[in-house]
Amino acid sequence: MTPQGGPISAEPRINDRIRVPEVRLVGPNGEQVGIVPIVKALELARESDLDLVEVAPTARPPVAKLMDYGKFKYESAMKAREARRNQAHTVIKEIKLRPKIDPHDYETKKGHVVRFLKAGDKVKVTIMFRGREQSRPELGFRLLQRLADDVADLGFVESRPKQDGRNMIMVIGPHKKKAEAKAEAKAERAADRERARGED
Repeated sequence: MTPQGGPISAEPRINDRIRVPEVRLVGPNGEQVGIVPIVKALELARESDLDLVEVAPTARPPVAKLMDYGKFKYESAMKAREARRNQAHTVIKEIKLRPKIDPHDYETKKGHVVRFLKAGDKVKVTIMFRGREQSRPELGFRLLQRLADDVADLGFVESRPKQDGRNMIMVIGPHKKKAEAKAEAKAERAADRERARGED
């Protein structure tokens, strides 16, 4: 006999563990069978090679369904895993620039920003001022504005440039959600593989 007040199981009761005189029975395809004695419900489950699963224990009488419980558990686990996978977390990437950056360096840094935004990540852009550069914040502002314009098709300015001590900071958010970006990248890789196969 199990001690009273033991841990409550999150698992539904199935088959012989359902200890009630009668249940409201639901068939394997969701059809309502009606209120039947538990003995009859268990008999129907055995005949159809399915499990009797209590799906609404607090109802009066409790609702039980005929189903393949092993398959149901497996599908539930797969759905939960898929939901977790699609909850991709947005990451904030950081990139640092100098107000007097040379054109080649600027293109390289812009390339990083483009890559991050395409992957669905946010980008925190920091302009670092040194010495007398601090008296010319407009240089940093213009550079950030130029970068925002250059990547406008991939991202938007989420927080406008603001001075923070020796630095000026701006955050660019991606137009695409992380999950969408992942799905697109996956589709692109698949298309590339197909093309490669076609060229063989």
